Amino acid sequence: MYFASDNSGPVLPGVMAALAQANDGYALPYGADPIMAGVRARIREIFEAPEAAVYLVATGTAANSLALATLVQPFGTVFCSPVAHIHEDECNAPEFYSGGAKLTLVPGGDKMTADALRETIAKEETRGVHGPQRGPVSITQVTERGSVYALDELAALCGVARKFGLPVHLDGARFANALVALGCSPAEMTWKLGVDAVSFGGTKNGCMGVEAVIFFDPAKAWEFELRRKRGAHLFSKHRYLSAQMAAYLEGDRWLEAARAANAACARLADGLRAAGATFLFEPQANMIFARFPRAAHKRLHESGAMYYLWDGPLEGDPAEDVACRLVCDWSATEANIDRFLALVRG
Repeated sequence: MYFASDNSGPVLPGVMAALAQANDGYALPYGADPIMAGVRARIREIFEAPEAAVYLVATGTAANSLALATLVQPFGTVFCSPVAHIHEDECNAPEFYSGGAKLTLVPGGDKMTADALRETIAKEETRGVHGPQRGPVSITQVTERGSVYALDELAALCGVARKFGLPVHLDGARFANALVALGCSPAEMTWKLGVDAVSFGGTKNGCMGVEAVIFFDPAKAWEFELRRKRGAHLFSKHRYLSAQMAAYLEGDRWLEAARAANAACARLADGLRAAGATFLFEPQANMIFARFPRAAHKRLHESGAMYYLWDGPLEGDPAEDVACRLVCDWSATEANIDRFLALVRG
């Protein structure tokens, strides 16, 4: 009954096997390994982007920070949601790697609206040399509250950015979860709408630790390479990143893992709803924010369930409702979900 984070789940067996296979013999370092050539070709194929520049790093923070640093000047600002991962969970890494560019928060919830984004962008670059200059828009898909932007919502945000001449970055740590929730293609969720760069997640969806950074305009490639090296994120034994991503993308493994996680989340959400729980956000992918009585949380924790309480302690009035965050990964089983739900019901 482990629903603390999709970062905490096991590695996909196919990915683990690929790592062992890549460990046989020698390979050129720094991304010159033959596996990486296949990864680059496969990602270009998946995204229908034959000219895209494709790179690998080990963490989502590195992917987001280095991508944004390539898109923004030190005196610029990045526009994002108040609950974006780059704002709440990356210890100012985007600011650090960009040389001091700031983040400007677009008022609202976890999903930015086109109107709020337009108004926020318009307020910047109005003080001449004294204020930050407009920079990229960063969109989190799936959001940190488990919401999924519809394609028309993404298109509207990209349209606003385009009118101001600004690039768009997509934080896709849960890219596959969003993709299967929408039932679209990677191209339809990115460059066809106006996205310029993508952090394409693997770690949360069954990899040991690898993320891809994709620039649809290869003109940014060399600057990213320099920033990745200077930022100490160019792996010498790069083949172990390449092997993970190659296995992740082989066949439909990456999509199957996301479908499994989303299906587990839907089963959990249906059971919680039937048990009388309420939701802070409507579950749309693999993350739930639910509220139910503290007594149920006590039963769950005493039985070994692992997840995070969101707005209250475990101790207190047993009848009081307390919110929690529950995240499903590819390995979540129906048996554990049903056991969890039985404890909620008491």
